[in-house]
Amino acid sequence: MKSADIKGYRELSADDVNLINEIKQAEIELGALWQQVSAMEGMDGRWLSIAKTHFQEGFSAFVRAVAKPEDVFYR
Repeated sequence: MKSADIKGYRELSADDVNLINEIKQAEIELGALWQQVSAMEGMDGRWLSIAKTHFQEGFSAFVRAVAKPEDVFYR
């Protein structure tokens, strides 16, 4: 399936795909660090949860910046 086959997405170039894959790799690495910190005794679970949410939002926005999907809320 090509990106153009996904409703609301444009056809991604090879450079776009490579860049998104780099972003996803950085996300995996940060996720591993988050796991390491969250496994430490005495960590504040509330702040860990907030950090996780912000990381997820940030990486999603990072990918969207490259993929530039159609904004269905702004036409």
